Parts: sequence; structure tokens; C-alpha cells
Amino acid sequence: MKYFIASDHAGVDFKVFVKELFTQKGYEIVDMGPETKERVDYPDFASKVCQEVQKDENSKGILICGTGIGMSMAANKFDGIRAAHCHNEYSAKMAREHNDANILCLGERVTGLGMVEEIIESWLTHSFEGGRHAGRVEKINALATMGSCRV
Repeated sequence: MKYFIASDHAGVDFKVFVKELFTQKGYEIVDMGPETKERVDYPDFASKVCQEVQKDENSKGILICGTGIGMSMAANKFDGIRAAHCHNEYSAKMAREHNDANILCLGERVTGLGMVEEIIESWLTHSFEGGRHAGRVEKINALATMGSCRV
């Protein structure tokens, strides 16, 4: 499985740390940028990763910004992307098992390095359960084809 990773300027240090975790575990991870802490816009980098994940349904992505919120909002605009903003190992486990999340979003300014290790471990060791959750994931995916959702 191939993993794609990107950040904005506020997530560059975490990106380096997460890449090293993946490499140590023997996973292939492709860095989509940026390389420096010069100000950039997170939607541009969310787009790069999401487009790669859309091309290969067996791939996954990791997006990092200051809080993880902006990246998750941008990523979830893409058809077929189920981005989960995870704060702990339990949320990462549930995102994989129940929601078949294919993008993990993290916040460098709000999560410690030790917790990120636990989140990554949980993300990598759990997989989609299917069953009763499959219909819900299909409903999530169908929302993208509905166009503008208004209440």
C-alpha cells in the first residue's frame, strides 16, 4: 500500500516525524510537500494528496496543518475521500474500522509527538470492518454526487 503525505507550513515538522515513523515500519510514503516553513495554503496540499488517493483506492493519505481542521475540511470536498481528523488512538481506530477513512488529518499545534505515534500505530493496525458500516460509508460517498446539500 502506498501512503501520500503533505502539510502546510504549520505542519512541516510533524510531517518529517510522521514520514520517519512510516519508514521505520517499512511503509512506502510519498512526500507531496512543502519542504520549508514558508507560508503556503493548506487546500493546495490537501488537493495534491487527495488526487493521488482518488487515483488508487488502495492508497491512503496523511495531511497535517496547525490544527488538522483546515486539512480535513479541504480533503472532504473531494469525491471518494473520507478524511478523519484524529486526536487520539481511539478516534484513529474508529475512523478506520467504522468509517473506512482513507485520509488521516493531524494538527501539529494541538497534538504531542507521543500521541501522534499512538495515532499512527492505531491507523496502521486497524482496517475497515464492513458489515453494518458498509452501508453508511456508501451513504457518505453518495453525498458527493448530490451536489449542494441544503437543509
